[in-house]
Amino acid sequence: MFTINYRDPRPIYEQVRDSLRRAIIAGAIKADEKIPSVRDLAAQLAINPNTIQRAYRELEAEGYVYSVSGKGSFVSECQEALQLRKTQLFGQLDAAAAEILHLGVTAETLCAHIMDFVKKEGKV
Repeated sequence: MFTINYRDPRPIYEQVRDSLRRAIIAGAIKADEKIPSVRDLAAQLAINPNTIQRAYRELEAEGYVYSVSGKGSFVSECQEALQLRKTQLFGQLDAAAAEILHLGVTAETLCAHIMDFVKKEGKV
């Protein structure tokens, strides 16, 4: 379910966090479903449990998961977290688009690039 790319410049906890976030958003892990324990996932990935704990803490702060003492961590009904994430990503897209336009790329080229990406992802 999760893989670590040691060539990825992002820290390992971010890779774990992002992998879990993608699984939740995609519906691979449903609301109120238990996610692997810190120890189990750390053993599976052969990384320090503190790294997994940090990823879980961030996901909890973002509203994607919640913890139950003695039971583990579970996926939240995370509609607010999903909306917040969309807002953040659209802000990043806006900033990138503004910089690309400032570099002289036309709006038509930018739109064509986005459409090509969407087609490649199979979303059209």
